[in-house]
Amino acid sequence: MLPWRKMALLCRTMMFLWACYWCLGGFTPNRAWGEETSAQSSPSTGSASEGSSTQSSPKTDASGQEYSFFRPSADYSWRFFPTPEEIQKYRKSWNPFSHGPILANSPDVQPKNQWLVQLYAFSELGNNQYTNRFTTEPKDSSTHLRAVAPTFFLGYGITDNLEVDIAPSILWYNSFKGTGPSVSGGHASAHPSDIGIGDTTIYLKWRVRVQDPDSWKGTFTVYNGVTLPSSQWFATHPIPGGFSPLGRLPATKFGGLGLTEGLMWRKNIEPFRFMASVYYTYTVPGSTAGITTYNGDIVNTRAIIEYIADAKRGLGFALEFLSVHGLDYRLDGHDLNLNPTSFHLIGVEPSVQYNIFYDQTGGLAVAAGCLFSIAGQNDINAIYPNASIYYYWSKGGAPMMR
Repeated sequence: MLPWRKMALLCRTMMFLWACYWCLGGFTPNRAWGEETSAQSSPSTGSASEGSSTQSSPKTDASGQEYSFFRPSADYSWRFFPTPEEIQKYRKSWNPFSHGPILANSPDVQPKNQWLVQLYAFSELGNNQYTNRFTTEPKDSSTHLRAVAPTFFLGYGITDNLEVDIAPSILWYNSFKGTGPSVSGGHASAHPSDIGIGDTTIYLKWRVRVQDPDSWKGTFTVYNGVTLPSSQWFATHPIPGGFSPLGRLPATKFGGLGLTEGLMWRKNIEPFRFMASVYYTYTVPGSTAGITTYNGDIVNTRAIIEYIADAKRGLGFALEFLSVHGLDYRLDGHDLNLNPTSFHLIGVEPSVQYNIFYDQTGGLAVAAGCLFSIAGQNDINAIYPNASIYYYWSKGGAPMMR
């Protein structure tokens, strides 16, 4: 292993352990999680009078010193969670209840004890592929694909700044041979069609800063996820060609044990919501026909602009930009033995969202869109019709928008 890669792996491990220590309250003497202590208000109205009490000057102590990121409390206790006052201020700002973008994980988290269920259907139709150089002009693929991947999400707000989600999936695909060359080398699947259990992702979102409606400061959230190779456990075969699609979750190697870390950001500026995120995935070495396999690490990005046309009905429109990049190296420094050694794919999706109902019993919101590949290298050029339905509920009455 090269020395700099050893250092990168060591730094990554130390950062992960440090993050776990923060998450458990290690830098907070009283283990405070930044939970809200007063009643939460629904953000659906977002009236000026409702938020007047929170539009005050920055919080200060008796000496007049202002609290900040490096001084979050009067006794200088290190708290890497928003304060209850900051959360209350955000809750009373403009943020109408709605579905939100389809292909982006919300940087803000579920309030404590609030649940969500999402049913998501992601389709893929592709006859062309991008060649071994980055281009916007694809050619006929060696494999023509038709695939559908229904995914079920279950999320829960552990505290007002921590959310845990589990996302099992199902995969169905059918393929037939095209005229183009293969980009997957000797790893093409011998199964032209299959249906079965896909991979399962479990992730924890921890919000380290919540957005301030009176300034440019946005929400920052850390994403920690693990992708379990449940497709291998249930003997579901990978899609022919070894392609990595854009999708709802950060793309990982199908059938591989993946560890993903990410940073997410969001800022609401009425009538828009802006989001962005970046994810890095390391795949544990796998095995195919008794041979240990090593694929490159994967980087995913998201950038979204969302326009809320009707806050009461949750009618909104979004433009979502996505990318996935297969790198030609691994953090553990091992040489790769899967082809292609690197790949890139960029896509854009327009989408629309609407609320079916929103009351004291819960909230039901739907969205639909179609993702289009616009450029890539060593990956498939496809369109991805997709649809999603969210149901939120809370013990405390009407659910709140994240």
